[in-house]
Amino acid sequence: MIDRLHYISQQPENGTHITAIKAALEAGARWIQLRVKNQPEEDILQYALYAGELCKEYGAKLIVNDHPEIALKAGAYGLHLGLDDMPVEKARAIVGKSMIIGGTANTFEHIKQRVAEGVDYIGLGPYRFTKTKQKLSPILGLEGYAEIIKRVRLADIQIPIIAIGGIEEQDISAIMKTGLYGVAVSGAITYAVDPAQTVQQMYEQLNTNSLKEV
Repeated sequence: MIDRLHYISQQPENGTHITAIKAALEAGARWIQLRVKNQPEEDILQYALYAGELCKEYGAKLIVNDHPEIALKAGAYGLHLGLDDMPVEKARAIVGKSMIIGGTANTFEHIKQRVAEGVDYIGLGPYRFTKTKQKLSPILGLEGYAEIIKRVRLADIQIPIIAIGGIEEQDISAIMKTGLYGVAVSGAITYAVDPAQTVQQMYEQLNTNSLKEV
């Protein structure tokens, strides 16, 4: 089961990725993606092992970004691959058939590519400008999402598609009305004044608007 709310880790000003992940878990997030860039693999493995234990403690799912070997060693629930990361087929050979694999997309053509590659869900974005991504793809916005989802439905593609990239709590209702499955957020939880209330309100919006699709 793919959760509708994905939390993507980032290092806060006073703390580490683990600090941020623990805070998100305490706030009620149930799907945690460990996304660590420009650090040694051994350090990322230690983060992943620690994050995996935290996720077990809170009954959440851990997804590791970019590193299939680390995802496997940490016993992660899933792996997420960007368009420039390792090919899905090669990663699948490393992590096995049971691990969830998500893939990033920016266009309808990317979605078709990802489906052909056999991913389990797609992160589609960016919605707006975000500082967490160094090489930012063209921004989609609501119109971009609506157009792509329209083409997805016409092509009868059945896969959870998650909006990603600079999303705030107040964006969720409108984003979900385009037909997307869920959203991925980072700073909206990391820097929330009341993270628990923010996560609760995000889930309420996600669940309310997803029911309207049925």
